[in-house]
Amino acid sequence: MSQANRGVVYKGPGKVDVESIPYPELALGNRKCDHGVILKVVTTNICGSDQHMVRGRTTAPSGLVLGHEITGLVVECGRDVEFIQPGDLVSVPFNIACGRCRNCKEGRTGICLNVNPARPGAAYGYVDMGGWVGGQTEYVMVPYADFNLLKFPDTDQAMEKIRDLTLLSDIFPTGFHGCVTAGVGPGSTVYIAGAGPVGLAAAVSAQLLGAACVIVGDMIEERLAQARSFGCETIDLTQDGDMADKIEVILGEREVDAFVDCVGFEAHACGCNHGKEAPATVLNSAMSLTRAGGQIGIPGLYVTEDPGAADDAAKQGALSMRFGLGWAKSHSFHTGQCPVMKYHRPLMQAILFGKVKIADAVNVQMITLDEAPQGYADFDGGAAKKFVIDPHGSVAA
Repeated sequence: MSQANRGVVYKGPGKVDVESIPYPELALGNRKCDHGVILKVVTTNICGSDQHMVRGRTTAPSGLVLGHEITGLVVECGRDVEFIQPGDLVSVPFNIACGRCRNCKEGRTGICLNVNPARPGAAYGYVDMGGWVGGQTEYVMVPYADFNLLKFPDTDQAMEKIRDLTLLSDIFPTGFHGCVTAGVGPGSTVYIAGAGPVGLAAAVSAQLLGAACVIVGDMIEERLAQARSFGCETIDLTQDGDMADKIEVILGEREVDAFVDCVGFEAHACGCNHGKEAPATVLNSAMSLTRAGGQIGIPGLYVTEDPGAADDAAKQGALSMRFGLGWAKSHSFHTGQCPVMKYHRPLMQAILFGKVKIADAVNVQMITLDEAPQGYADFDGGAAKKFVIDPHGSVAA
């Protein structure tokens, strides 16, 4: 008799449900997955990238099991798994990577060549990312386990800090990667576009990297207050006025050293037009506000197809960028999925040794699996919280 399993399922624009789904098998289609493991999910997080799908802004099919931010307990290992064992508590990078292809061997695990027949790169529970079952579930299968998984050195210690460690699967490395690729270092001045969970993770990452001043811009006051709670300067983007003027009030200069786009393709205009979608506005602001020779990190998601876009060009991912300005200022632009494995171990160490309190920075709120649909609704409404699902009640109150 097979075990029960439940998961969060996308049912169409604006709707997710918790449904019974098949218990995972160590299989890839019709063949065994001897390099995989099955996890009992301990925590799994709702991500802003999930919201793009749920809003109907991608080509995600109804019936997709959601979730790519997974931490779990190993309950079964395939025959070829050597270094991961049942009972290990592990963090799962959202990137699925084979460990064997050219890109994986170069550390570019976000664009593995062997895990998605449609394009480089794969992820759990995400549109166009290889068809892998998502992890907002009670149990999930993870392939290439020895290569992908980060084992926590002490399970009891890890459970005490699970609200922080759960963020290693995506948003903490993603925010950190945005800052690294933007060239943030000691003494940098940094602008973070967006105060959602990834933006807040980028802001605390900039501080961890030694930034002198971190400025966060958003349109929701609750999120700006969250950024201020750990020492960031903030700009309310619903207010009229020139952005360079606002930067100058804070820094005494009109440009920043580093710019991190944590908004992506659903960006809106600023000031009196803040209710109007303008998908290239953050990228154009980045070129205007970053000093000549500066770097621009773009962890915010941009898509090749956006069926909900306001114009035909944007529906195909074609945006109206003032690229000549970026060229003239010798900017460098850094795009694509974060290669989580590049960062998750050092960031784990920073958490375990008390160097960063990422859960406080992004305002983690634990919810049950059955509360996930409401979590999606609250997140979409602008709540300044990172919703973390605890499918089995494993995390102490």
